[in-house]
Amino acid sequence: MAIRYISTRGNAPDLNFEEVLLAGLAADGGLYVPDKLPTFSEAKIRSFRGMSYPELAFNILEPFVEGSIASEDLRAIIDDTYGQFRHPAVAPLVQIGDNQWVLELFHGPTLAFKDFALQLLGRLLDHVLQRRQQKVVIMGATSGDTGSAAIEGCKRCNNIDIFILYPHGRVSDVQRRQMTTVAGDTIHNLAIEGNFDDCQAMVKASFVAEPFLPDGRQLVAVNSINWARIMAQIVYYFYAALCLGAPDRAINFSVPTGNFGDIFAGYLARCMGLPIDQLVIATNRNDVLHRLLTSGEYARQQLEQSLSPSMDITVSSNFERLMFDLYDRDASAIDRLMNEFKEGSIQLSDSAMAKARALFSSQCVSDDETAEEIAGIWARCGYLLDPHSAIGTRAARDCRREASQPMVTLATAHPAKFPDAVEKSGVNTSPVLPAHLADLFEREERFTVLSNDLTKVQQHMASHLKA
Repeated sequence: MAIRYISTRGNAPDLNFEEVLLAGLAADGGLYVPDKLPTFSEAKIRSFRGMSYPELAFNILEPFVEGSIASEDLRAIIDDTYGQFRHPAVAPLVQIGDNQWVLELFHGPTLAFKDFALQLLGRLLDHVLQRRQQKVVIMGATSGDTGSAAIEGCKRCNNIDIFILYPHGRVSDVQRRQMTTVAGDTIHNLAIEGNFDDCQAMVKASFVAEPFLPDGRQLVAVNSINWARIMAQIVYYFYAALCLGAPDRAINFSVPTGNFGDIFAGYLARCMGLPIDQLVIATNRNDVLHRLLTSGEYARQQLEQSLSPSMDITVSSNFERLMFDLYDRDASAIDRLMNEFKEGSIQLSDSAMAKARALFSSQCVSDDETAEEIAGIWARCGYLLDPHSAIGTRAARDCRREASQPMVTLATAHPAKFPDAVEKSGVNTSPVLPAHLADLFEREERFTVLSNDLTKVQQHMASHLKA
């Protein structure tokens, strides 16, 4: 039986992969998850050793799309996606200490881990929409990296208008320019006078509100509320672990995360059979996930700007997917809890927290500690980290439970995207953009500044469709 996708809140129809790709958020406000996960035996995982990244991706992703995308089409889409990455390994490992590694996830076209999912997502959408002869509108929110990766992944598709909302003045100059300098009548960058949480809330509200687009045009999500995003990220956990000896030894991971999507993919990899004993949630001063794991309380707080802007988030959307499992897939319980969360905070049960703490650890890393970590790793081994990855390596070192097991930090972005943080660290080097972005600061920008008003944003979108 092919995998079906169900809502975490239990009041939306089950979907196949093609349907869930286009749906994004469930109609009941929940997030889609598979009704069952493919699982791999140790022998099967061992058989994956030596595979190229695209070959491994095909083997892991094929069960998720069964019945919706033909195997030969999926293989071609995957080969095209990862053939665009600058490093032949796609996701190379670099050792920075005794049993300590970084997994470089920034060799895609926009220099961030989001490329692994969004370059694939764009091609999947292109394939499905061409076959269906359907035009859609993509709406996404970004704290910096999702927007450029989504635009890059979808810019070739003639059946898509893409609107990216980002917090005005709260992303790095490189991040902003990677979005606003891409030419195209169907690409729309909206600078919202608010923070990322405001942008994310607008996206979620638009998916559950009355339709506001003309001609019955469907709204599609590119944020990690879209299941295909999470699915694609599972692969690099397997890739790194296989390189370091899995399944014959456990491999642990530290993940800089704000929205919980990237680390949730690691959790899924473990559920699928990958031997992972520990997942470290690495956060900046916006530490909603660290406070949650420490106290059991999931509570909003005032958002603060930091040296790691892609993690300046106070509502971690994808945590709902983990909660669904922590509560034994009781959709009614999740529906009740998330309705309570609208009032500001919820307290998770002792049994749910016990399950979470058995696998997850967490750490909050300040801006000063982030700068110290960039400088320290540079001094010890001549390796330059971006601020998000530095939070990951600091948390990995402080939280690791078993020194004999490899600890891999996900290096989520190229340091050239955050030169101000590198400068603050005091290292005697400046990160340089790769050749394909060398003229980024000479390119013309195009964006529209809008107030933090959902109605005005929706009106702007409805009146600027080009596809």
